[in-house]
Amino acid sequence: MNKLDSTLDDVQNTRFSNIYHDLIKQMAKTTQFSEIEVQSILLVYHKFVLANGPKAKTMTKKQFNNLFLVLFKIYDLQIIERVLSLITSDLNKDVLPVAWVKLFSVFMANKLEQKMKFTFQIYNAANTGYLTRDVVTFAVEKFFTGEDEDEVNELRSDMLEVLFKKFDMDRDGAISYEEYAAVVTKEPMLLEFLGQCFPNVDGMTVIAYCTNILSKINFPKSSIDDK
Repeated sequence: MNKLDSTLDDVQNTRFSNIYHDLIKQMAKTTQFSEIEVQSILLVYHKFVLANGPKAKTMTKKQFNNLFLVLFKIYDLQIIERVLSLITSDLNKDVLPVAWVKLFSVFMANKLEQKMKFTFQIYNAANTGYLTRDVVTFAVEKFFTGEDEDEVNELRSDMLEVLFKKFDMDRDGAISYEEYAAVVTKEPMLLEFLGQCFPNVDGMTVIAYCTNILSKINFPKSSIDDK
């Protein structure tokens, strides 16, 4: 048989095919990925599972968190927890393969709207449909630290006012998704205005290489054969 991955032996290649065959076809229909890309994404997942022992079937939450901290370089544990809650149905259980593919589907999304909805849901932990002043204040507090408490508090206060002046268009003291989307559509750099939710460009390229998503790899011009 043709090996799907040369780092896996014949038994593991066969096991992978038996476990994920149907899911690969399903996720290729419901995401932007081809079957080959879904297969590559799940191969990475499968290797995390193998690291948990021969009888393991899922990726652990600890592995998921470490992936964000080490590879994605996203260090806010509350944001990581929120990401996990949006792609899984039960935070008390391990990360299932469907959730893994969903994560990459959002990370690799071409449409700004999809990323805006996901990001706003991360910030809107209470699922109220809007970001209150308390929510924004809590996020802003993480932006400024230092020994001079008065200076830090002043910086936080100034940032809070700047953000509400920018996003709270109807001046009702809360930021709705519609207000957030209107601002970010015009200024995409403000997508993650309350904290990083997505890997940076370098991180995305590494992820694309690791999962063999060729459409997301920024090849250097010198490597392109113009013949």
